[in-house]
Amino acid sequence: MPTNPFIDIWHFLTGNTNDYLHQGNWRYMILALFWILLLAGTAIAFKNWQEDPEQRTGRHLGIWLIRMLIGCMWFQGMLWKLPLPVSDGLQYWTEQESTNAAFEFHRTFLKDVVLPDMKLFGPIVFLAELVFAGSMLLGLCVRLVGVLAVLYTLQLWLGLYGNSSEWPWTYMFLALLMLWFAFEAAGRSLGFDAWLRRSVPAVREGKGLVGWFFHATG
Repeated sequence: MPTNPFIDIWHFLTGNTNDYLHQGNWRYMILALFWILLLAGTAIAFKNWQEDPEQRTGRHLGIWLIRMLIGCMWFQGMLWKLPLPVSDGLQYWTEQESTNAAFEFHRTFLKDVVLPDMKLFGPIVFLAELVFAGSMLLGLCVRLVGVLAVLYTLQLWLGLYGNSSEWPWTYMFLALLMLWFAFEAAGRSLGFDAWLRRSVPAVREGKGLVGWFFHATG
């Protein structure tokens, strides 16, 4: 059946992609989670726009929009890691990494450590991508999560480097974008990081363990 980006976006937003449909009735809960994150990220942006005149610039709006779109990308990518503990897709691509990784030690690690314990690593991969999606959509702890996403993406870059059906630059571009989010502290553009720094003195000044954490990671 012919398709186009607008139809695909509509199917994603309404939970009608194949990845959603494979989850049965669980797809409604997953779709609800996506909309909660999307609407919360939008509400946080609106709150920042209202309260802080310095946030009312095209630059901040542009960074917010890019961050939100990448959050949607991570959420969509997370879907085919379901059902837990190990989806067929994750199993297949991990096997591909075990034979196509750029370096022997990487291939050995995947074969001897990861593949035998996929019931452990499957949920870890799922949760990692959920955290990446949530962080980008909410604009929370973006500096820390951006760095973690860079490491995660570089693993994919090296793991699938020898797969002729993959273009290595795809993963490199994603890694560079996540690194830019980290350097730019993109959560300070209409995100939760901006609101915390403005509204919570302990975060703004980096005082106390919690204040220091959110100050350093956002």
